[in-house]
Amino acid sequence: MIKKMLINAQDPEESRMVIVEDGVLAELIVDTSLPIPARGNIYKAKIVNIEQSLQAVFADYGEPRHGFLPFSEIHPHYYAPCSQEGKGEFRPRMQEVIRRNQEVLVQMERGEMGTKGAAMTTYISLPGRYLVLMPGSDGGGISRKIEGEKERRKIKEIVQELEVPPG
Repeated sequence: MIKKMLINAQDPEESRMVIVEDGVLAELIVDTSLPIPARGNIYKAKIVNIEQSLQAVFADYGEPRHGFLPFSEIHPHYYAPCSQEGKGEFRPRMQEVIRRNQEVLVQMERGEMGTKGAAMTTYISLPGRYLVLMPGSDGGGISRKIEGEKERRKIKEIVQELEVPPG
C-alpha cells in the first residue's frame, strides 16, 4: 500500500493536508487562522449562572465568554420536577426548574458581538436539503424548496408515518 502526505501551506491564513492511500483520498485536514462562524453550531453546555431578573441563564459552552440562554429558549424536557406541576395553567418559575451545573445541548443563534456573549437556544434544528429535523419537538419541517402543495402534503404524511425511536 502506497501512502502519500501532501501539504499546501501557501496561504498564510489556511493550510491543507491530505493523506492519499493507493491513489484514493483517505483524510483531509484544513487548518485556518480565521475565526470560524459559529452560528448554527451545537454545543454541550453547562449552566453556570441563573439570572432571575433577566429570566435567563448563562451557559459555559467552551468559549471564554458564556452564552446567553433566555428561559423562553429552554425546552421543557430540561426542567427539573416541580411541586406545582399539573395544576391548570401552570407556568414554572425558572429558578425552580433549572439548576446550576445542569448540562444542556444548545445551538448558537447569534455569535458574540462586542461585550455580549452568544445567544443560544435548546430548540435544536438541523436543516437538510428538503427536511428540517427538530429533536425534542413534535415533528420537523418541510423545506420551502418543495413548491407544490400536493407534494408537500404527501411528504408530510410520509414523515408522520415514520417510527421515531425513543430519545
